Amino acid sequence: MRILWLFIFFDLPVGTKAERRNATRFRTFLKDDGYMMLQLSVYARVCRGEDAVSKHMQRVIKRLPPKGSVRALQVTDKQYARMHLLLGEPAKSEAVAPRQMVLL
Repeated sequence: MRILWLFIFFDLPVGTKAERRNATRFRTFLKDDGYMMLQLSVYARVCRGEDAVSKHMQRVIKRLPPKGSVRALQVTDKQYARMHLLLGEPAKSEAVAPRQMVLL
């Protein structure tokens, strides 16, 4: 079983009430779908194999807001482990993530 991480990066407009609502709904969807927030517009989720990545990509595509920029990046667990936090402290959810991977 290959462990993969799916990152979602987005820059969504928030100038109008409808745009703010769409951005909030998208962030809420990501949280409810098991993504952890790394930064305000960067979310990551662990997946068990390519099939799970494809499934979650399709779920994100179905929930895309009408405007803005959304990008997805798939990396291996080994690549994810090489990420460096350059400033600040890891979020509580980041500290929990490696233990969650062992359970998969």
